[in-house]
Amino acid sequence: MEKITIICVDDQREVLSAVLKDLALFEPSFLLEDCESADEALALMDELDAEGQFIGVVISDHVMPGKSGVELLTAVANDSRFIHTKKVLLTGQATHQDTIAAINQARIESYFEKPWDAEVLVNCVRTLVTEYIFDMGLDYTLWGDVIDNTTVLRRLH
Repeated sequence: MEKITIICVDDQREVLSAVLKDLALFEPSFLLEDCESADEALALMDELDAEGQFIGVVISDHVMPGKSGVELLTAVANDSRFIHTKKVLLTGQATHQDTIAAINQARIESYFEKPWDAEVLVNCVRTLVTEYIFDMGLDYTLWGDVIDNTTVLRRLH
Protein backbone atom coordinates (compact mmCIF):
# COMPACT_ATOMS: atom_id res chain seq x y z
CA MET A 1 0.00 0.00 0.00
CA GLU A 2 1.24 3.47 -0.84
CA LYS A 3 2.01 5.58 2.19
CA ILE A 4 0.67 9.10 2.29
CA THR A 5 2.47 11.58 4.54
CA ILE A 6 0.89 14.31 6.63
CA ILE A 7 3.47 16.98 7.53
CA CYS A 8 3.00 19.28 10.53
CA VAL A 9 5.19 22.40 10.78
CA ASP A 10 5.55 24.62 13.85
CA ASP A 11 8.56 26.15 15.57
CA GLN A 12 7.09 25.35 18.99
CA ARG A 13 7.67 21.72 20.01
CA GLU A 14 4.66 21.66 22.37
CA VAL A 15 2.32 22.76 19.55
CA LEU A 16 3.76 20.10 17.24
CA SER A 17 3.27 17.47 19.93
CA ALA A 18 -0.35 18.53 20.43
CA VAL A 19 -1.11 18.41 16.69
CA LEU A 20 0.56 15.01 16.32
CA LYS A 21 -1.41 13.70 19.31
CA ASP A 22 -4.66 14.93 17.75
CA LEU A 23 -3.79 13.28 14.42
CA ALA A 24 -2.45 10.02 15.92
CA LEU A 25 -5.55 8.11 14.77
CA PHE A 26 -4.27 8.43 11.20
CA GLU A 27 -1.32 6.15 11.99
CA PRO A 28 -0.38 3.59 10.79
CA SER A 29 -2.48 4.18 7.65
CA PHE A 30 -0.67 7.47 7.04
CA LEU A 31 2.80 8.67 8.00
CA LEU A 32 2.94 11.66 10.35
CA GLU A 33 6.03 13.85 10.09
CA ASP A 34 6.89 16.97 12.03
CA CYS A 35 9.21 19.85 11.19
CA GLU A 36 10.20 22.91 13.19
CA SER A 37 10.75 25.27 10.24
CA ALA A 38 9.61 25.90 6.69
CA ASP A 39 13.07 25.07 5.34
CA GLU A 40 13.07 21.74 7.20
CA ALA A 41 9.62 20.96 5.77
CA LEU A 42 10.70 21.80 2.21
CA ALA A 43 13.81 19.63 2.56
CA LEU A 44 11.67 16.76 3.91
CA MET A 45 9.25 17.15 1.01
CA ASP A 46 12.15 16.99 -1.48
CA GLU A 47 13.42 13.84 0.24
CA LEU A 48 10.00 12.15 0.35
CA ASP A 49 9.31 13.06 -3.28
CA ALA A 50 12.70 11.63 -4.34
CA GLU A 51 11.71 8.38 -2.58
CA GLY A 52 8.40 8.30 -4.45
CA GLN A 53 6.33 9.04 -1.34
CA PHE A 54 3.03 10.91 -1.43
CA ILE A 55 2.56 14.13 0.55
CA GLY A 56 -1.14 14.48 1.20
CA VAL A 57 -1.41 17.35 3.65
CA VAL A 58 0.87 20.07 5.01
CA ILE A 59 -0.32 21.79 8.19
CA SER A 60 1.74 24.85 9.05
CA ASP A 61 1.98 27.56 11.66
CA HIS A 62 2.38 31.05 10.21
CA VAL A 63 4.83 32.96 12.44
CA MET A 64 8.14 31.07 12.41
CA PRO A 65 11.80 32.08 12.16
CA GLY A 66 12.96 32.23 8.55
CA LYS A 67 10.13 31.58 6.12
CA SER A 68 6.59 32.12 7.36
CA GLY A 69 3.85 29.53 7.05
CA VAL A 70 2.26 31.48 4.20
CA GLU A 71 5.62 31.50 2.38
CA LEU A 72 5.96 27.74 2.95
CA LEU A 73 2.45 26.95 1.76
CA THR A 74 2.88 29.27 -1.24
CA ALA A 75 6.07 27.40 -2.18
CA VAL A 76 4.16 24.11 -1.93
CA ALA A 77 1.30 25.52 -4.03
CA ASN A 78 3.73 26.66 -6.73
CA ASP A 79 5.67 23.37 -6.92
CA SER A 80 4.21 21.19 -9.68
CA ARG A 81 5.28 18.03 -7.78
CA PHE A 82 2.81 18.89 -5.02
CA ILE A 83 -0.08 20.20 -7.11
CA HIS A 84 -2.57 17.98 -5.24
CA THR A 85 -1.07 18.39 -1.75
CA LYS A 86 -3.62 19.95 0.59
CA LYS A 87 -2.55 22.95 2.67
CA VAL A 88 -3.75 24.06 6.11
CA LEU A 89 -2.72 27.17 8.03
CA LEU A 90 -2.90 26.64 11.81
CA THR A 91 -1.92 29.81 13.60
CA GLY A 92 -2.65 32.23 16.36
CA GLN A 93 -0.90 35.27 14.95
CA ALA A 94 -1.83 35.72 11.31
CA THR A 95 -3.08 39.17 10.39
CA HIS A 96 -6.03 39.71 8.09
CA GLN A 97 -3.54 40.46 5.29
CA ASP A 98 -1.61 37.22 6.05
CA THR A 99 -4.85 35.25 5.84
CA ILE A 100 -5.73 36.81 2.50
CA ALA A 101 -2.24 35.95 1.20
CA ALA A 102 -2.66 32.37 2.41
CA ILE A 103 -5.90 32.05 0.50
CA ASN A 104 -4.84 33.86 -2.67
CA GLN A 105 -1.18 32.86 -2.99
CA ALA A 106 -0.90 29.56 -1.12
CA ARG A 107 -4.42 28.48 -2.07
CA ILE A 108 -4.94 26.89 1.33
CA GLU A 109 -7.81 24.49 1.83
CA SER A 110 -8.40 25.39 5.46
CA TYR A 111 -7.48 27.85 8.21
CA PHE A 112 -7.50 27.20 11.96
CA GLU A 113 -6.80 29.60 14.79
CA LYS A 114 -4.95 28.43 17.89
CA PRO A 115 -6.21 26.98 20.08
CA TRP A 116 -7.99 24.68 17.66
CA ASP A 117 -10.77 22.17 18.21
CA ALA A 118 -9.14 18.73 17.86
CA GLU A 119 -12.27 17.07 16.46
CA VAL A 120 -12.74 19.76 13.81
CA LEU A 121 -9.05 19.51 12.81
CA VAL A 122 -9.24 15.70 12.58
CA ASN A 123 -12.40 15.84 10.47
CA CYS A 124 -10.81 18.44 8.19
CA VAL A 125 -7.66 16.35 7.70
CA ARG A 126 -9.80 13.25 7.10
CA THR A 127 -11.66 15.06 4.31
CA LEU A 128 -8.45 16.51 2.83
CA VAL A 129 -6.59 13.19 2.70
CA THR A 130 -9.65 11.60 1.09
CA GLU A 131 -9.71 14.32 -1.55
CA TYR A 132 -5.97 13.85 -2.08
CA ILE A 133 -6.43 10.09 -2.62
CA PHE A 134 -9.04 10.75 -5.30
CA ASP A 135 -7.03 13.59 -6.88
CA MET A 136 -4.04 11.25 -7.19
CA GLY A 137 -6.14 8.41 -8.62
CA LEU A 138 -5.22 6.04 -5.78
CA ASP A 139 -7.38 3.13 -4.65
CA TYR A 140 -9.44 4.68 -1.86
CA THR A 141 -10.45 1.24 -0.51
CA LEU A 142 -6.93 0.80 0.88
CA TRP A 143 -7.68 3.50 3.46
CA GLY A 144 -11.29 2.54 4.18
CA ASP A 145 -10.96 2.72 7.95
CA VAL A 146 -9.74 6.33 8.18
CA ILE A 147 -11.03 8.25 5.16
CA ASP A 148 -14.17 10.36 4.94
CA ASN A 149 -17.10 8.36 3.59
CA THR A 150 -19.11 11.45 2.66
CA THR A 151 -16.24 12.65 0.47
CA VAL A 152 -15.93 9.17 -1.05
CA LEU A 153 -19.63 9.11 -1.95
CA ARG A 154 -19.46 12.64 -3.39
CA ARG A 155 -16.39 11.76 -5.48
CA LEU A 156 -17.91 8.51 -6.79
CA HIS A 157 -21.04 10.25 -8.09
